Amino acid sequence: MKPAELKAALLGGKFDDRLTCLYGAAALPAQKARYAAALESFEALYGADRDADFYSVAGRSELSGNHTDHNHGCVIAASIDLDIIAVAAKSEGNGIRVKSEGFREDVVDLETFAEPDPARRECSAALIAGMAAGFRKTGYRAGGFDAYTTSNVLKGSGISSSAAFEDMIGNILNHLYNGGRVDNVEIAKIAQYAENVFFGKPCGLMDQVACAVGGIVAIDFEDPKRPEIEKINFDITGAGYNLCIVNTGGNHADLTDDYASVPAEMKAVAAAFGKPVLRDVEESEVLAKIAELRSSVGDRAVLRALHFYAENRRVAKQKAALRAGDLSAFFENVVASGRSSFCYLQNVYTTKNTSEQGLSLALCLAERILAGKRAAWRVHGGGFAGTVQAFVPSGETDSFRAAMDAVFGKGACMVLRIRPVGAVRV
Repeated sequence: MKPAELKAALLGGKFDDRLTCLYGAAALPAQKARYAAALESFEALYGADRDADFYSVAGRSELSGNHTDHNHGCVIAASIDLDIIAVAAKSEGNGIRVKSEGFREDVVDLETFAEPDPARRECSAALIAGMAAGFRKTGYRAGGFDAYTTSNVLKGSGISSSAAFEDMIGNILNHLYNGGRVDNVEIAKIAQYAENVFFGKPCGLMDQVACAVGGIVAIDFEDPKRPEIEKINFDITGAGYNLCIVNTGGNHADLTDDYASVPAEMKAVAAAFGKPVLRDVEESEVLAKIAELRSSVGDRAVLRALHFYAENRRVAKQKAALRAGDLSAFFENVVASGRSSFCYLQNVYTTKNTSEQGLSLALCLAERILAGKRAAWRVHGGGFAGTVQAFVPSGETDSFRAAMDAVFGKGACMVLRIRPVGAVRV
C-alpha cells in the first residue's frame, strides 16, 4: 500500500488484532501512534508513492542458561514486547538505504559490499551487507530496499538490539524478495553469519533465534550448526506474572575483557582434556582433576566450568517445569541460576571497579521485596553491568517497579510481556 493508504488502514483499525497480539490491548493506542510516526518519517525520507509495509522483530530475554551457549550448552529464551519496527519498500537495483531513528542513514551497495571488508567492521552497514550476502550464499534472493526503523530494544540492556536489527534486515529481505518462505530459524542463522563474518563479532546464536522465532524457546547448542530448537507453549502473563527487567545502568565501555574471560576460561578447562568446549567433557572428569586444574587454569575457571554443568541441568528442569505448568519449580531454578551466576560464574560485577555493583544491589533489593512470595530474580544477559530480571506477581508489580525506580531512576524497571511471535510482517 502507498503510505497514505497504509496510514488510513492503521488508524482505521485494520492492524488492531495483529498489534494487540504483539503488544497487548492496553498498549494498542500508543503502538498505533508509534507506527504512524514511523510511517510519516519514511514518507518524508523516501517518498509518498512507494508500496510499503510494516515489519516488527522482537527483543529477547534469556530465561535460563547464563553463559552456556558458547560452550555448546542449553538455554531457554523468550521474545518480548520491546521491539524494532520498520516501514520498508522495495527499490530498483542493489542499493539498500536504512535510516534508524537517532542514527545516520546507512547506504549499502550490495555489488561493492558483497564480501567481508575488515575496514568496515563493527558498523550497522556491515550487518546489512552481511545479511544480504548470507541470503544469497544460502540460495535465497536479496536486493534493494528503503527502510525507516525505530526501536525500543535499548542498547546495553541485555535484550539484544543488534540481533533484532539483523533479524529485521532478514525479515524485510524475506518478504520483499522471497515471498516470506524463509524460515525464521534460517534468518537467525544468517544473522549469526552476518555478525560473525561481516561485523567481526564471534557471537553465538541464542539472541538471533530468540528474537526471530518468538514465544518461549529452548535451544540445545550441542551441534551449533544444527541447534535443536523447541517451542514451549506457556503463557507467563496469563498465569498472573510480569517479566520485569531492571536496568541498573553502569559503564559497559571497559567490560570486553570481562565478557571474553567467561568463554575463554570455560574453554581452557575443556582444553585441559583435549576438547574444544565443555559440552565435550564429562563433569565427572572435571571433578576428578580439580587439583590439577587449579594449577593449570585457576580456581575461577574451575568454578565457571562447574556452573556450566549445573546450569545445563537447570535448563532441563525448567523446560520440564514450564511444560507441566509448575511455576514453583521453574522459579526455584531461576533463583538457583542467579545464585550460581553470582557465586561461581562471577559475572555480577567487574573486579576492575568493585565500588560499582548495581546488579548486586538490584538482586539484593529484589530478594528483600519478593522473598516469601512465589517469584524469582536473577542476573540477566551477559552480566557485569546492565540488567537483572524478575518474575513478579501482577499484584506486586507496581510496588516493585516503584522501589526499583526509586534507586536506579525513573523508567529503570521495564514491565514486559512475552510475545508469541518474533520476526513478522505486520
